[in-house]
Amino acid sequence: MYQIEHVSLADSMTRQITTGRRRFLGSLATASGVLSSPSLLAAEGAASTGFLEAARELPVNTDADVIVCGAGPAGVTAAITAARAGAKVRLFELHGSLGGVWTSSLLGYLLDFDKPGFNVELVRRLRERDAINGGGMNGLSYQPEEMKLLLEELCAAAGVKVQLHTRVAAAYREGRSLRTIVTESKSGRQAWRAPVFIDTTGDGDLGAQAGCEFEIGRDNACPCQPMTMYALLVVKDAAQIAGLIHGTGDNGRHVGPQAFRDELKRAGVTPSYGSACLFPIQGNLVLLMANHEYGINATDAAQVTEATLRARGEIHQIVRGLRKLGGAWDGLQIAATPEQIGIRDGRRIRGRYVMTSEDLVQGATQADAVVRVTFPVDIHAITANDNKTAAYHNAGVKMKPYDIPLRALIARDVDGLLMAGRCISGDFISHASYRVTGNAVAMGEAAGAAAAVAAKTKTAPQDVSWSEVQSVIEVGRKMK
Repeated sequence: MYQIEHVSLADSMTRQITTGRRRFLGSLATASGVLSSPSLLAAEGAASTGFLEAARELPVNTDADVIVCGAGPAGVTAAITAARAGAKVRLFELHGSLGGVWTSSLLGYLLDFDKPGFNVELVRRLRERDAINGGGMNGLSYQPEEMKLLLEELCAAAGVKVQLHTRVAAAYREGRSLRTIVTESKSGRQAWRAPVFIDTTGDGDLGAQAGCEFEIGRDNACPCQPMTMYALLVVKDAAQIAGLIHGTGDNGRHVGPQAFRDELKRAGVTPSYGSACLFPIQGNLVLLMANHEYGINATDAAQVTEATLRARGEIHQIVRGLRKLGGAWDGLQIAATPEQIGIRDGRRIRGRYVMTSEDLVQGATQADAVVRVTFPVDIHAITANDNKTAAYHNAGVKMKPYDIPLRALIARDVDGLLMAGRCISGDFISHASYRVTGNAVAMGEAAGAAAAVAAKTKTAPQDVSWSEVQSVIEVGRKMK
């Protein structure tokens, strides 16, 4: 049992705690060391300006070898891979389903999926369910409800212990080693201990709480890439709007008709995204991408809330405008808007290797490559004014296919912590290329394998043998 007084990451930047903090830090001394948080230590000794929450004793659960925080594309893959390798895995997810941006944000399509491993398995299983649209691997749309169920079944089959509606609230270290996290849910505050953790929160929440250095947005500040709220729409006959629906080109970038944007103009609406488009999902179900929310910091709940409310209102305005046109739009309905607005830019946790634009230009190869990225630099307009001239651009970077090394998935400042997905170690430009979900899946597979090896061998992730990680990945692929 540890007596833990929680101070969240946000609180640690604003609250100044006095002698009660000293007593709290003293209570953390244990036979195995001191659980510490840099944010807690930094605040000691200053005058109190806020509310001091009473200390509480929390039971500590120690049944996991690997704890994965965030069940998006990278997190689900990491958890399944580690469990298939024999590790006891717990997977925590904030929302009410597995899949993250695939499901809670209704992304609707898969990009840069032409990779071996779990990418292939996922597409095959979706095809078996008649839940995927498209013939290639660079751009595929899928049925979000089938995706939810499939991921739940795969986690159950692998033995992953899933807990939804659960947020990681705090992280505690013993020296450099991350040892314990605290979660918050309807069950209250719970503490969890494991030898290895994986941050797949998208926004790098766990890494930041553990005290890792991170960057966010361009020039280590927001402005960030805009957020997007998608929407599932039901049309009366998809065949009637076939000429208005986007596809994907051979390089994975969206291509398609101007005709849909002309329809929006005819409806008297000007979307906040200059390249508004529709994607086919299944039957008469289509995906609308027409909203952009500019200048929003993903780590600011108030900003994200305002963006979410504004975005949902815009979607309804667009649908009402199209419906009034009649014809193919007669009876147009919104089937669903997501519970989570789609976030492109969050924290990028500093790892033992930092991806840069030079890696893309040179087509870098790495001895410990976890994935070969082929998706181009895709920077959506940072401001609404920029959107008027170019909805997205590549910053002039002519990239070649390049490798991401395992080192970019291992935290530099904290031992026992890996990252996968868009919160890995990289700069603003490289992130704009590797952030799509096909790459997140491949990163998750490697992080899960490395975590399983680290837990089994009682080794820090940076010290695991790359050949052992490769072996775990290959064995896992044969099990599918």
